[in-house]
Order: sequence, then C-alpha cells, then structure tokens
Amino acid sequence: MAIYLKLFLTALFWGGTFTAARVVAQHVAPYSASFLRFFTASLFLIVIIIMKEGRIPRLRRHQVIPAVLLGMTGVFAYNVFFFLGMQTIAAGRASLIVATNPIFISLLSALFFRQRLDAKKVMGIFLCLTGATIVISRGDPLSIFTGGVGWGDVYLLGCVASWVAYSLIGKVIMKDFSPLAAVTYSCLIGGAALLVPALLEGLSGRIGGFYPWDWIGILYLGFFGTVLGFFWYYEGIRAIGPSRASVFINFVPVSGVFFGWLMLDEAVNLSLLAGAALVMAGVYLTNRPS
Repeated sequence: MAIYLKLFLTALFWGGTFTAARVVAQHVAPYSASFLRFFTASLFLIVIIIMKEGRIPRLRRHQVIPAVLLGMTGVFAYNVFFFLGMQTIAAGRASLIVATNPIFISLLSALFFRQRLDAKKVMGIFLCLTGATIVISRGDPLSIFTGGVGWGDVYLLGCVASWVAYSLIGKVIMKDFSPLAAVTYSCLIGGAALLVPALLEGLSGRIGGFYPWDWIGILYLGFFGTVLGFFWYYEGIRAIGPSRASVFINFVPVSGVFFGWLMLDEAVNLSLLAGAALVMAGVYLTNRPS
C-alpha cells in the first residue's frame, strides 16, 4: 500500500514542477536551470545514499553504459527540452502533453518486455493521443498541418521521448541496482554533462542576479521533483513494473492544471478540459490491470 501512496505523491510533486519550471524558465536559461536543479538534487542524494547504504556503490563494468544512458536521457535531454518548452508553454498545457508518457511506455514495454497489449490498452492509446492532439492544437487538430504547433510543443514532445527511454532503461538497470543508487548516478552523470553548456550559457555571470522565487523554484525542482520524485518512481518500477507505475502519471496533468490555475492564473478553456479528460481516460485504460 505504501508504494501506491508514494507514487501518488510523486505525481503531485511532478505536477508542481511545471509551475516551478514556468517561473524559473522566465529568468534562468535552459542549461543553467537544468544544471542547478540537478546540482541541488545531487547534494541531497549523496547525503541520503550515504545515510541509507553507507556509501555510494561503485559502478560495475556492465552498469556503466546503462548509468550513462539514464543520465543522458532522464536528466540531460529531458530537462533541456523541459526548460526550453516551459519558456513558452503554459504549465497546465505542458503537463498534459507530458502525460502521454505512459502510452509510449506501454507500447515499448509490450515490444521489449512482452507485456500484454489488449483491446482496452489499444483504445486507451487512441484516446490519449486524441486528447494530446486537442491540447497541442488548442482544439483545432487541422492547425497541426498548417503551422499551428510551436517549438514549445515540439520541445515538450522531446521530453516524452526522453522519459520513455529513461523508464525502459531503468527497468534493465534496476535488476542489480537499488533505486536510490540508480537515481544518484543518473543525476550525477546528467548534471556533469549539463555543467559545460551551462557555463557557456553564462551561468557564472548571471547567477548573482536570480530572483528569490527562482531559487525557491530550483530547490523545489531539485528536492521534491527530483530526489523524492525519481526515487519513489523507481521504487514503483521495481515493485510493480513500468506500466503499472506509470499509471500514476495520470494524476500529473490534474495537479499541473490545478497549480497552473492557482499559482500562475492560467486560463482553463474547453479544449484544455476536453483534452485532459481524453488523456486521463486513455492513460487509465492503457495501464488498467487486466
């Protein structure tokens, strides 16, 4: 029962990351914001893993490549796409686009891990993709073919691709790696890869001019959105599998739209609500136990 509560809280934390990132992205450049998020997260994770496991476990030779892939997909690529997208996309809308993650996780889990894909899951995939299309096109699907989709939408779709890869690679590495160690190494590797582009972006010269709410947002993203979120999500993947764990992402757009409305005064229109209903129904059907 505890694992389901952790996954639900993870979804709430991740819903809040869209609001926090929307605030941070207005003043902090993408590579810099990504690096600071994972530098913060890495500090917490190093302390926690030493307290819980006594030391940071050494990577074995066969774990090096999966660990690097985790860092480059779930940390480096995802967060660069994330902050680029959040410069122009409303928090609630972005959370609905990213909520299509479980659809692609289920499809590729069926392909690589031979998990069953029945008629309900196929219907769920159709509903979710339809809902995402409505959200991305703002209620006019034909606009996708006439230039109605901006770069912000494309960047958020890049987040989806990165997270799907991260989840599936995690299923492999978790066979002989603790969730905490997997998250720690992914943050350290991804954060290190972000340092050079962040410095080239001018981080060292701009860091003194950040606003207090930028730092609050970075701390939220680092601890709640990363340390607790990633750790509990990986615990879920190990305990109940990637498809069943990813069903809790269904709650992310709900909290994302809510926090966007509450904290940023974002409008909630008919196309957003219709798309949200279809996305959530699709994610539920896709991940509903047979």
